[in-house]
Amino acid sequence: MSVPTTHPFPFDPTYGMKLEQLLAVEPPEAPPGFDNFWQKRYSRALATDPQPVLRKSKLDHPEWQVLDITYMSTGSFKIGGWLLLPRDKPVRRGLVVGHGYGGRDQPDFDLPVEETAVLFPCARGLSLSACPPIPADASGHVLYGIDKPDDYIIGGCVDDLWIAVSTLLVLYPWLSGHIGYSGISFGGGIGALAIPFDDRITRGHLVVPTFGQRKLWLSLPTVGSADSVQTYQKTHGSVFETLRLFDSASAAERIKIPMLVAVALFDPAVAPPCQFAVADAIPQSNFNEIFILDAGHFDYPGSGEQNADLRRKVGHFFQVL
Repeated sequence: MSVPTTHPFPFDPTYGMKLEQLLAVEPPEAPPGFDNFWQKRYSRALATDPQPVLRKSKLDHPEWQVLDITYMSTGSFKIGGWLLLPRDKPVRRGLVVGHGYGGRDQPDFDLPVEETAVLFPCARGLSLSACPPIPADASGHVLYGIDKPDDYIIGGCVDDLWIAVSTLLVLYPWLSGHIGYSGISFGGGIGALAIPFDDRITRGHLVVPTFGQRKLWLSLPTVGSADSVQTYQKTHGSVFETLRLFDSASAAERIKIPMLVAVALFDPAVAPPCQFAVADAIPQSNFNEIFILDAGHFDYPGSGEQNADLRRKVGHFFQVL
C-alpha cells in the first residue's frame, strides 16, 4: 500500500481512518418509506417507453462500432449518450456505464469486455444531456430540487439508469438476464441506489461510490459535490431528512446480485468512510468482492498497477454476465 502522504488539501483525505476502521463502517438505518419511495419510482421508469434513436457517430474506433444514441427518460427528459457495438463479434451481453460528476465527453473504448453492447448514457443535466435551467456543474447539479424529494435531480438520474437498461432491452431483447452496470464516483452512487430495485441488472461494479452514509457525507470536509450541499445547509437549513432517502449505503444493503466494489483509503472528493459504507453494506457472499485502492480522485505512485489489477478483475467479473 502507498497511501499518499503529501497533498495540497487543508484536511486529511484519509480522515484519520485505517482499513480496519473503514471495513467496520455500517450503513445508516433507512428512513420509513425508503423502499416504497424507490419502488414507486422504478414502476414509473419501467412504464416509460425509451424510444431510442440511433445514428452513426463521428467517433471512430477499430474494434467498436460507435453510435450516437438518445432515449426518453421519465418526465419526457431526453438522454444523450453513445452505444458501442463489437465490430466483428456477436452481442451476447449488455453493459450500462455511468460517469463521474465531471460528466462524459466520449465513450470509454478501453473497457475489458467482449461481445457486449455498451451503453454510455449522460445523466440528466450533464454533458450530452445538458438542459437548462439544470446546472451543468457538479456543485449546482447536486443541489437541483434538493428541497423536494420527488423532484430531486438524483432521483431522476437513477431513473435514467433504469431506462438505459430498458433501452438495451428494446434494441436487443435477447440480452434479458445478461445486463450489468458499471459506475464511478457519482455513477457509483447512482448505481448503488438503482441496482437493488431493478432485477434486470444481474452484475454490478462500483468505483469510489458517493452518496453513502449521508450524515458523514454532510459533515466531513471535501472538495467533492458534498461541499456545495454543506454550504447550502448553512443558509437554507438541514437537508439531511431528504438525503436519507438518497443514501446509497442504505440502498446497498438491499443488493442481491454479485458485486465488485473498488474503494479508496484516501480520497479528497468522496470521503473513504462514505465509500466503504456502500461496500460494507452489500451482503457478504462468495460472489462479492471489495477491491482496495490507495487513493481515489488523486494521482499517486502505483496507481497504474492498481488500476491494471482492477481492470483484469473487471474483465473476469463481466465475462460470466
